[in-house]
Amino acid sequence: MITVITAFIIDFIIGDPRTTLHPVALMGSFISMLERLFYNEKSSKWEHFILGGLLVFITLLFFYNLTLAIVLILEFLPHQGGNYAIQGLILSFMICPHSLAKAGRDIYNYLLRHHLRMARIKVGQIVGRDTKHLDSPEVTRATVETIAENTVDGIVSPLFFFALGGLPLAVVYRAANTLDSMIGYKNDRYLYFGRVAARVDDVLNYIPARLTGLLFIAVAAILGRDYKQAWNIMRRDAKKHPSPNGGYAEATVAGTLGIRLGGHNRYFGKDTFREYMGDAGRELEPIHIKQTIRLMYGASLLAGAMTALLSWARYGLWS
Repeated sequence: MITVITAFIIDFIIGDPRTTLHPVALMGSFISMLERLFYNEKSSKWEHFILGGLLVFITLLFFYNLTLAIVLILEFLPHQGGNYAIQGLILSFMICPHSLAKAGRDIYNYLLRHHLRMARIKVGQIVGRDTKHLDSPEVTRATVETIAENTVDGIVSPLFFFALGGLPLAVVYRAANTLDSMIGYKNDRYLYFGRVAARVDDVLNYIPARLTGLLFIAVAAILGRDYKQAWNIMRRDAKKHPSPNGGYAEATVAGTLGIRLGGHNRYFGKDTFREYMGDAGRELEPIHIKQTIRLMYGASLLAGAMTALLSWARYGLWS
């Protein structure tokens, strides 16, 4: 319980510090090193698939055992409070509500001051789509979608796996998610090499994604919003998303706010269309970013409270 509370306090105070020593940055460096060892353009499709799978296996095994070793070493500290405080510090690096909210607020403030160019640059730092020609509603849509979807990847999923298996599983999840963000693309280079990474991420996020949708509905009810519409839109539209998991958060947010997400996007100069989620009842405006941040924080607090209570029930207060 103390570990989860400590993680949220640290995240609230310092967020995600930008440093090469950040655990996720170190994961990225480790993955890049293995990619240089395993990837060969001349390899066949099956060789790419097998070597990409081996990269995933080695990465997850390494970070699980490393974290387990740290946890076991911390058991020898004279005061268990120090043990769980350090675990809380590590867990805080696995979640990102502060950073997600800050990015959203920055974009909101730029749009509010009609600094569209800066808003495009800022949103381009948190989404994969091309942002140079987006207008204000499209910048808003991109921001709302990424905050909603990253509530799964950056908050609920790490807490879910912490509740299941403590800090080692939370770190393994973050490593799997980092693998997907680095090599889980459907382009010429990673179509086969990154396929295992993409599938592992899909499997790990399956339950947390649906749980996040339910958490958003609960927050909508608490905030006095139309939680019934949120539920209906989630059931109707979540499966329209190209990701098996991404639609549950996005469709629920769309239903809660009475907006429509999805539509035309451009990736690496190529136009794509993502099925619409929600009804076009209102034009997208910057205020919807702020409202999505509130939903994200509400879902984060509910997920954190549930995780803390489960830890308390299983292991006691100092857990």
